[in-house]
Amino acid sequence: MSLLEILALLGAVALVVARWLPPAARPAVTIAAGAVFLLSALVLVAAGIRWQLLPVLAGGLLVLPFAVSPLVRQRTGRRAARRARWWLALPGSVACAVLAVTGPVAAWAFPVPVFPEPTGRFAVGTRVLQWTDPDRPETATPEPDDRRTVVVQLWYPAEPSPAGTRRARYLGRTEQEARTVADALASYSGLPGFLIDGVPEARTHAVPEAPVARDGGRFPLVLFSPGLGGVRTQNTAWAEELASHGYVVAGLDHPYDSAAVVLADGRTIATGISSTGNDDEDDRRAAETTGIRAADLGFVLTQLGRLDRGELDGALAGRLDTGRAAVTGHSLGGGAALQAARQDARFAAVVDLDGYPRDPDRGPFRQPVLALTQELGPGTDERYIPRLTEVLGFSTATSYRLTIPGAAHLTFMDGPLYLPPVPAMVGSLGRTRSPRIVAEATLAFLDATLRQKPGDLAGALSAYGDLTVHRPG
Repeated sequence: MSLLEILALLGAVALVVARWLPPAARPAVTIAAGAVFLLSALVLVAAGIRWQLLPVLAGGLLVLPFAVSPLVRQRTGRRAARRARWWLALPGSVACAVLAVTGPVAAWAFPVPVFPEPTGRFAVGTRVLQWTDPDRPETATPEPDDRRTVVVQLWYPAEPSPAGTRRARYLGRTEQEARTVADALASYSGLPGFLIDGVPEARTHAVPEAPVARDGGRFPLVLFSPGLGGVRTQNTAWAEELASHGYVVAGLDHPYDSAAVVLADGRTIATGISSTGNDDEDDRRAAETTGIRAADLGFVLTQLGRLDRGELDGALAGRLDTGRAAVTGHSLGGGAALQAARQDARFAAVVDLDGYPRDPDRGPFRQPVLALTQELGPGTDERYIPRLTEVLGFSTATSYRLTIPGAAHLTFMDGPLYLPPVPAMVGSLGRTRSPRIVAEATLAFLDATLRQKPGDLAGALSAYGDLTVHRPG
């Protein structure tokens, strides 16, 4: 909560409490609390109040006339109104206090997300690019000349910025884009949009268009595909942590699949994905979407190679090590990462964040895999682990499945930072521990596979949960 929101809350609570103070203290407390409450409320309303504060305002406004009227009567010389007996006043005071307390509870359940401070030695910069593949038609539209376009956000090691430098918005380059994406995510999830209206206000730690770090040499790449209906920024905390440790992370928006994609010309492409209610048909569509995403990931790796060679404009020319590129994804994006690795030998490692494999042409591939999975329970799809185990067995390198106790499906994205801490939804690891564990496990794997960092990788990973090692053969 902001300072003004806290002042409005304290003013409302003090107005309720004033009724029960000794007569000598009651006037001063009522006047001070009323002034603080009214001034804070007026400023909040003028600036745009969050829905979480509406119960606080309601409680304060309900109690205000009853608190102030005895003082007015005294100042005007009129006979003081007879005060209600305590047992009559108590229910009203309790009701107003409950309204006031509901505000901070709602703000705690649906906060403006606060992103964890990256722990690496690099500051983090970010920029957004848009690329069109001239060789692939867009199959989601009937236009024969429409070509596949993807929006890519890069998080990269950067030079430190001066104190007070404006940080990047979460969910979009502008306030309008952030709100468009937030509304689309809420609609896709079946939530009322107002519940997450604080999310577009969040700022991350990355600085837009920050100068690339002068040291660090050529940076390994991490390409990321979000979950079904997800967006490129859904794993920002994870991406910033990786970038602070010397990786360049490229998060993709997949048009007609991501909840909303705002293009450079201002057009917004909404998702065309919806459930049919038929499991077989939904599985077929998911497999088709996964194949398109896998092709998107290969195309973006090609474009990053062109960017490194200076064939495309960008400050990262000469700094991208496409020979050390990992392909990663969450949920459906994790399945796309596995398929992209099988199809494209340029990828050197795979990280699957609780993603179900959907590749219709399963077969051998050479890359090591780290598959992070949620805590398994009665609600887990019974096909998931056998299918994942089968795919990991196709790798000709040592691969790892790490089941994290207390993790749920949304633990592997930014959801724990701004959704209610309901274990069935975001797991039981907490708002700060969830992103830390996922990022640390990912970094241990990437450092070992892309940077050949010596050490006991299995031992390092097993510190985070239940580890199964899949060795070739």
